[in-house]
Amino acid sequence: GNIYTGKVKRVLPGMQSAFIDIGQERSAFLHVADIWEGRSNGDEAAKPIEKILYEGQTLLVQVIKEPIGTKGARLSTQISIAGRLLVYLPQESHIGVSQRIEDEAGRELLRNKLQQLLPADHGHGYIIRTVAETATDRELLADIDYLDKLWNSLQEHSKSAPAPALIYQELDI
Repeated sequence: GNIYTGKVKRVLPGMQSAFIDIGQERSAFLHVADIWEGRSNGDEAAKPIEKILYEGQTLLVQVIKEPIGTKGARLSTQISIAGRLLVYLPQESHIGVSQRIEDEAGRELLRNKLQQLLPADHGHGYIIRTVAETATDRELLADIDYLDKLWNSLQEHSKSAPAPALIYQELDI
């Protein structure tokens, strides 16, 4: 869950992947399927990695799998930040609901409740966590405000921090 500004070390067109320096012992691994800009919307083929990344490029990445043995961490450019009630998806615009909430009417009610709380021009996505089933509007608004401020702070930090740099460290459970 940690977020870094990383620097592209090598682009491997044959594997459709790249190695990214995030300041760890080993370079991290980024596959084209985990690059948000490289995703296909179903109408067209995904862009090849060599048309998206180049050596020396700086980008914001999130660890999706910790390093194991001799392998470095696996990365994604799709950022998600967990709050108490919501998971913030700054590159998305839809609102999802935890799959653990099985009641379809309850899911739709939660989705509508959150949509009404968000400003019309918000434009970012969320996943409503299970714990939010009983949350008040005030609690949801507090989580939205916290996640917005955190994201703005992360973006500012990422602009000024020289790559590679740790931008955000997820809290330990």
